[in-house]
Formats: sequence, structure tokens, C-alpha cells
Amino acid sequence: MTGSETTSAGGAHALPSSGEAQPVVSLPVARALALLRIVLGFTFLWAFLDKLFGLTYSTPKDAAWIDGASPTDGYLSNAAKGPFESFYHSIAGQWWADWLFMLGLLGIGVSLLLGVAIRIGAVCGCLMYFLMWTVALPPETNPVVDDHIIGLLAVAVCGLALAGDTWGLGRMWGALGFVKANPWLR
Repeated sequence: MTGSETTSAGGAHALPSSGEAQPVVSLPVARALALLRIVLGFTFLWAFLDKLFGLTYSTPKDAAWIDGASPTDGYLSNAAKGPFESFYHSIAGQWWADWLFMLGLLGIGVSLLLGVAIRIGAVCGCLMYFLMWTVALPPETNPVVDDHIIGLLAVAVCGLALAGDTWGLGRMWGALGFVKANPWLR
């Protein structure tokens, strides 16, 4: 197949056996979306690992979750400003907020890296980016848009294009019986 031919995001066909329409993109676009998906997935997974073990990038060694520190307390207690400040201060360091945040980072990261359950991963990724955007409103460098909105849109595009089908396990995942019966799991 040449780079100028069109393909579904998975590279096989435009209409799968379920009859559900697939995004049709050129092979270079499908590969670019796969790279975007992998980079975004690594970003989420790295944030999880850094907060879990305190790898000293954005999380100091003594602030590791595995050592009893809260992955939400510092950020939500110190960075929150704007209309939702009191809400974020109230949930900072709560055990359930820590668990939801960390499971979200892990699940979104694995979904995007492997290309499985890409729609669920993308919805959760969009929600995570949106919530992080609302922590500090308005953003410092622009009255509306910051890196969280850009990330939200990038994750949404990966989910809509089923970017896990290229250089991922998305096609194999999509071929599973329970996924065929429930396309939203794709």
C-alpha cells in the first residue's frame, strides 16, 4: 500500500463486519495518529509511575504514593484557583480522589499505549484533561486555552479515529466477541 492510498484507521477496510462506519484516513495520517496516541499514553502512564514511586521528575522521592503521600493533595491544595477552588481544596488528599486519579492515569495510559478500549480511554482522558483544566481558571497564559485543552482535543481525535488500530492492539481487541457485541468498548 502506498502512502497516498486511503485506509481505515486499522488499515484493513472501511466497513467492518459490524457495519459500523470506520474513519477513513491516509496511511501517513493513521501513523501520525498512532504516534500521537502512543505519546499521549506514555504521558499518562509516566505521570502514574512518577506519582506512584516519586521518580523525582514532577514528584519528589518523599512524595511517592507508595510511601503514603497523596498524589492529589499538593496540586489541588496549592494550584487550585478560580470558580472551583473551594471544591478542589475540599477533595485534595481524600483517599477516594487519590485512587480515582491514579487509576485514571494508569487506565488511560495503558489504553492509549496499547490501543485497546480506545474509546473508553479517550473519554476518560478527555474528562481528566477537562477536570485538570478547571483546577486553575482562567489559565495563566491564555484566557481560555492551555495545554489541557490541547491534550483533550488530541485524545478525542485519537479515540474518534480509532488510532489504536495502527501500531496497536485495537484491531485484535475489536475482533473479540464481546467488543463486537458492544462497539462502545472499541
